[in-house]
Amino acid sequence: MAFRPSLSFQALFRLPKRPVRTSSTALQPRFPQARFASQHPFPHGTPRGRPQYNRFSRSQSIKYLWQTNMAFRYGAGAVGTGFVGFVGYNIETVPASGRRRFNWVSPEYEQQMGQQRYRQIIQEYQGEFLPEWHIASRMVQRVLKRLISANGIENQDWEVHVIDDPSQMNAFVIPGGKVFVFSGLLPICDGDDGLAAVLGHEIAHNVAHHSAENYSRLSLAIPIAYLASFIYDISGNLTFMIMDYAYNKPGSRKQESEADFIGLMMMAQSCYNPEAALGLWQRMEKAGGSAVPQFMSTHPSNYNRIAKIQQWLPQAQEKRAASECGGTIQYADEFKKAFQSREEDFW
Repeated sequence: MAFRPSLSFQALFRLPKRPVRTSSTALQPRFPQARFASQHPFPHGTPRGRPQYNRFSRSQSIKYLWQTNMAFRYGAGAVGTGFVGFVGYNIETVPASGRRRFNWVSPEYEQQMGQQRYRQIIQEYQGEFLPEWHIASRMVQRVLKRLISANGIENQDWEVHVIDDPSQMNAFVIPGGKVFVFSGLLPICDGDDGLAAVLGHEIAHNVAHHSAENYSRLSLAIPIAYLASFIYDISGNLTFMIMDYAYNKPGSRKQESEADFIGLMMMAQSCYNPEAALGLWQRMEKAGGSAVPQFMSTHPSNYNRIAKIQQWLPQAQEKRAASECGGTIQYADEFKKAFQSREEDFW
């Protein structure tokens, strides 16, 4: 005998009949239209399409794991201990200034990076280099040779390249002793003493291994920024911007001030007049025009640079007097002043 469901069973599983749409009004919702509300019965989406409630944020989830999972605590503790140990092991002191810093990059690896950068620059400015016999190239070579010999840094393969670009007032030194000077900087230098201030500053970056420090700082900042972005569930751009203004730019400004100090001592040791550095940055401030605020820049403001150099000048003068050329400095300065006064009287 076949099974026949009872009427109540059929009524229980009977599907409702689809309503017949007789006019376009049947397509309109059967809800009164509010005056200032959305016409949709569910303005923020249907109940089925509502966002799911998230019980824990990512940081709360990590906190919950820390409180309840012993293996997670042991793992996080091991990673944190290893990180602190790695940073502490690679803390060193810059000999010339006594500043403490984090640096794990070896001088050999720094030079390898410098060679790669050197090839890129040579290719970028191909055809724009002044020849070695040019008066500008000879001037840079003369000042550089004196700085190198007086400070005992002949252990690198120093090379000079002057880029013929009068619009650029810049110079830089790549790890490995590759010196680049734009021709537009030479009029601002106003002679060998001013150029010695520039080259001393750039050589100081090389001697203090600032390129290696920058690479080490970035290798530390990038993982921290990614980790903060993951834990607090915020934009990676925001964390990188915070790290840039709170960590990278202040570190770069410290390097620039350190290079100013070391370069000033180097030019004094080389019998150049350290007061020329003061005049150089005063002329740079006039030529530079308006600048961004210091906290937004990788370099100190010219005003702060001038103030620092004024503080360091007595120490630089003492170093100059104690150098091998100390006995002839007074006669040379008197001769220069006398020659300038005779020249002014002549004109």
